[in-house]
Amino acid sequence: MNERKAAHLNHSELWEQWKEHGDKEAKKQLIEKYLHIVEYVSGRLAVGLPKNVSKDDLASNGVMGLIDALEKFDYGRGLQFETYASWRVRGAILDGLRQGDWVPRSVREKAKKIEDAYQHLEQRYLRTVSDEEMSHYLDVSEKEFQNMIQEVAVMSIVSLEDPIREEESETRLSLLVDEKAKNPDHKVNEFTLRDALAQGIDKLTEKERIVVSLLYYEDLSLSEIAEVMSLSPSRISQLHSKAILRLRATLDKQRDLLMRKD
Repeated sequence: MNERKAAHLNHSELWEQWKEHGDKEAKKQLIEKYLHIVEYVSGRLAVGLPKNVSKDDLASNGVMGLIDALEKFDYGRGLQFETYASWRVRGAILDGLRQGDWVPRSVREKAKKIEDAYQHLEQRYLRTVSDEEMSHYLDVSEKEFQNMIQEVAVMSIVSLEDPIREEESETRLSLLVDEKAKNPDHKVNEFTLRDALAQGIDKLTEKERIVVSLLYYEDLSLSEIAEVMSLSPSRISQLHSKAILRLRATLDKQRDLLMRKD
């Protein structure tokens, strides 16, 4: 099909030409039509990332995710491509970040130390622990603890997107959404982890719950949440980091229990 003819095709006709006839020009137009998804997702993920992470690299990985979505999407089922593509684009960008190893080892170790502290103290007291209690346990001042939280904030952007187990593709965030039916044993474990996640969210402070809700359910950016809550972006980032570290600790504890049962 020539470019002039393709230019006059409507949306459904472009999908038909691409999926049924493999028309490259139709595919090109679909890519151009949905580039705004890449711009939106990469823009949201860029918030809070270190300056050494190139926005162009994020967008480039996002485009690869968009192309992958176009390749695999079944347009005949009448589903929303935008929703499907957003997850593919997001996944491609996060994969690129992980492969680039953009978080220094020292930051990862610090995040793990805080996560373990949350898990230990909340298991001991069976409640949400305060910053003062965390500082005392870690043997640092409250100001130093706040600085630690701020330093590991960049890790929390992909924390819920990380695999529950290194050898698996299932992520913590996938526990929040319905998946295709799986075998009974897997389902039991999944429901157990989802219940643990729900309990973990209930134990967050009110402000932490609001941040998690606005970010992951209402799809607001950190800067938008800061405006809604009348707090600084850095404070929102800090609340988000603490919430994610608490939830990681809760899920990792439950995961270890399930592994011991297996």
